[in-house]
Amino acid sequence: MTSVVGSAVQNEPELAPRRGLDPITDALSVDVEDYFHVEAFANLVRPENWPTFAPRVHANCERILELFAKYDWRATFFVLGWVAERDPGLVRKIAEAGHELACHSYAHRRVFSLQPEEFREDLRRARGLIEDAASVRVVGYRAPTFSILRRSVWALEILAEEDFLYDSSIYPIRHDLYGYPEFPRFLQRIELSSGREIMEVPMSTIRFAGLNWPLGGGGYLRLLPMAYTSWAIRRVHHQDRQPFILYVHPWEVDPGQPRLDGKWKSKLRHYTGLAGMEGRLEALLGRGRFEPMQSLIARLRNSAPTLQVSSL
Repeated sequence: MTSVVGSAVQNEPELAPRRGLDPITDALSVDVEDYFHVEAFANLVRPENWPTFAPRVHANCERILELFAKYDWRATFFVLGWVAERDPGLVRKIAEAGHELACHSYAHRRVFSLQPEEFREDLRRARGLIEDAASVRVVGYRAPTFSILRRSVWALEILAEEDFLYDSSIYPIRHDLYGYPEFPRFLQRIELSSGREIMEVPMSTIRFAGLNWPLGGGGYLRLLPMAYTSWAIRRVHHQDRQPFILYVHPWEVDPGQPRLDGKWKSKLRHYTGLAGMEGRLEALLGRGRFEPMQSLIARLRNSAPTLQVSSL
């Protein structure tokens, strides 16, 4: 079995306790993509047209980096390879600030739309660009639009073959674009049919009324009442005794971004709550304790349940 224990942890932070904060440390992550990369407008904006849009990801990432520095938290930045190729200076800046770099694919194509070798090629291309930009080893992956589902779980074997330590692409909810509701809700050590293993860090949910309900960031942080988010985090901490995974996108702190004329549902999901997102994020940063994904896995991997891939 390929061991993942020895993989180096990038920039693991020294987290000093803060008076009055919940003792559970959560994971903080950013999906580094621009406003024209999102799945909500994929039917409107083709990848070959991306270079025609004015990029805003650099300035938005700088705002997020400043906010994280204010509270002295470290995060994992899942970088789109297309962004790393065009702005390697941004990738270096993220690493120099002490954050973990991870992979968010090259072309933002959903995993289940790819053949296995297409996925491998996209993965290698993106990882190479990120690693070359910052001279670090990338061992984490998050698929665009959480697109590792039951029918695309084969991607975990390829990630393990490529010596990735962990994946964070599974959202155990029901959704019209993604979701794997039968998957366990918390950190898992997955034993693959090849004998390799990989850690899976599912996106956060709460269990209520027989269903998994989302929390943790993105549109759910922007669209749902802050009272729900606070209640749900407390439930994960105190009932489940687990960390939650907070994730954001740089375009979510950019209410002045250009408006794309997509479908009404896409515009509702993408633009609602942008003006208040930075304030909501700062409120969470001020209340909690946060670390990168690698640090979380280093602390919890020995206590994580083992799941056979044959049961997925």
